[in-house]
Amino acid sequence: MKLFLIFGAVHALLAVALGAFGAHGLEGKLSEKYIKIWEKAVTYQMFHAVGLFVTAFLLSKFPQIGMISTAGWLFFIGILLFSGSLYILSVTQIGVLGAITPLGGVAFLAGWALIAIAAIKHL
Repeated sequence: MKLFLIFGAVHALLAVALGAFGAHGLEGKLSEKYIKIWEKAVTYQMFHAVGLFVTAFLLSKFPQIGMISTAGWLFFIGILLFSGSLYILSVTQIGVLGAITPLGGVAFLAGWALIAIAAIKHL
């Protein structure tokens, strides 16, 4: 539980910092297309930082439900793959990096599915 709370806080902090950097530090350095990609990375990182907080909360109430912990790890991996690949794509403009992004999206989907299944089965 504590680990997911820390992960959530760190990723929320990073999303705010990277959002500010994108808005101020990258302005005029990247095309509008790549600024929008950067912004999408920030948005999904923040949403899934909240997912990590949800995971921590659920684990504090229901530590015996293993799929909740798995969901947290999927959110963490999803942030790295989805947002991470989009950040790198934005600054390098290497299009092949876009092939990594869907793997992060699948991790996000699987994490939310596990939260739903845990709620249906155990709560």
